[in-house]
Amino acid sequence: MSADGDMPWLFGADSDDGSLPTHERVYRRLRNLILWGEIAPGQPVTIQGLTERLGAGMTPVREAIRRLIAEGALDFQGNRRVSVPQLTVANLEELIYVRKALDSKLSQMAFDQVTTLDIDELEQIDQQLNRAIAAGDVRGYLDLNHRFHSRIYAMAGAPILTGLAEGLWLRFGPSLRVVCGRLGTQNLPDLHEQAIAALRRGDSSAAAHAIEQDVMQGMEVLRAALNDS
Repeated sequence: MSADGDMPWLFGADSDDGSLPTHERVYRRLRNLILWGEIAPGQPVTIQGLTERLGAGMTPVREAIRRLIAEGALDFQGNRRVSVPQLTVANLEELIYVRKALDSKLSQMAFDQVTTLDIDELEQIDQQLNRAIAAGDVRGYLDLNHRFHSRIYAMAGAPILTGLAEGLWLRFGPSLRVVCGRLGTQNLPDLHEQAIAALRRGDSSAAAHAIEQDVMQGMEVLRAALNDS
């Protein structure tokens, strides 16, 4: 299963791929703006403003907005305005519960059938992520962290669970960008190396546990920030 071709929500999918219909390219571009916090939570934006920002017609933008509202990534504000929902502590508790279940299951499924090539790919992504952390590159950290987890989802070969897991990123990704921008990258969790080391020695359970801890630490960073706000 290709992380880039068969699953259009994954980081690696090219939103400007000319082979895709216009409405799909526009949807992916708008989704990425939301996922990476380019549209701040709670910030109203006009539909006209989005058409100009995306360089697209009104019809594909409206369709993308409808899809993202259905996915919980946008709220309709009236007067032709939409906004990214602001994450609450109560919302986050639900996300923590679901992410723990989904990511744990997907990691175990992936690592039970992992290949050397898969491990090499994960390690390559993590090395790039480490460079982003060292450089204080918040956007790079967010992109590569998502790519790392999305690669695991793709390895699991469970499209229904993967779709659910990817949908959750739209719920917390924008707020994570805000928090990372405030904290910087140096104190952000990254237990990927522990997971990769466990995979190298053939311990899939330890690798899945490391990913679960990585996920939970990231969500705890969000919880602490929300409690302080």
